[in-house]
Amino acid sequence: MDLKTYLKEKKALVEDFVTGYFKEPIAPEILHESMKYSILAGGKRIRPVLCLAAYETCGGDGEAIVPQAAAIELIHTYSLIHDDLPAMDDDDLRRGKPTNHVVYGEAMAILAGDGLLTEAFRMFSKNDKIAPEILLRALRELSSAAGLYGMVAGQAMDIIAEGKAHDKELLEFIHRNKTAALLKASVRIGGVLYNAGEAAISALTGYGEAIGLAFQIVDDILDVTGTTEELGKPRGSDEDKNKMTYPALYGVEHSRALAKEQIDRALQSVEFFGPKALWFNEIAKYLLKRSN
Repeated sequence: MDLKTYLKEKKALVEDFVTGYFKEPIAPEILHESMKYSILAGGKRIRPVLCLAAYETCGGDGEAIVPQAAAIELIHTYSLIHDDLPAMDDDDLRRGKPTNHVVYGEAMAILAGDGLLTEAFRMFSKNDKIAPEILLRALRELSSAAGLYGMVAGQAMDIIAEGKAHDKELLEFIHRNKTAALLKASVRIGGVLYNAGEAAISALTGYGEAIGLAFQIVDDILDVTGTTEELGKPRGSDEDKNKMTYPALYGVEHSRALAKEQIDRALQSVEFFGPKALWFNEIAKYLLKRSN
């Protein structure tokens, strides 16, 4: 099996579960449709795929934790809906489609994001195959990464930093929290759900931290070098908003080198797993070379 097939199979597990989960209508219908519009809009599903890959790398069968992996995607999608709002990044295009607030209005988009965030924890908490104390540990990982000590802190700092002089420490804070925190948690959660040992969790943590930062650096680069068609969202939006990004601080070529350094670090971290780290290695290389 090659990486393309592996990613397709894991993504299908998540897509099928989420599609079935939201199949039955919920009142009010407009809220349900708004939530479905964004969660079923496609995307790489890289966060749940990483969670499944971590669980399998530790020795489990990924199908056992699909609800937990899918719940991470609900949180990611809520963050995108809110990020796109006029009060935040004010974007009209996401994954090649009009953003949620453009279609359903700002109030319903906010509520759709709220609904996805809240439902994610309900979805995550239900799994008879996982011991309750392990689910609780994993829930703590998820809530820490998604909230005040992770993604939300990074989002807030990203807004605060708009238009300010470029600063290395501030830039790293934004990227490690806004994007990397949930990616790292996706990897760690897979290990926690398997009840992996400390050494394995440490290896997963190093990998997750490194690919999380590399992912956002590549995102910054693509905003400069990609096209709107490739990205599925407006090209150059970071520069238009005077965002603090790696290319703005270091230039494109140096940023590419920094992303490569993080990918190398990720590969070194999962040497602990030996041949079982195959898909982790392939995913890391893919994330470095992606075009959207």
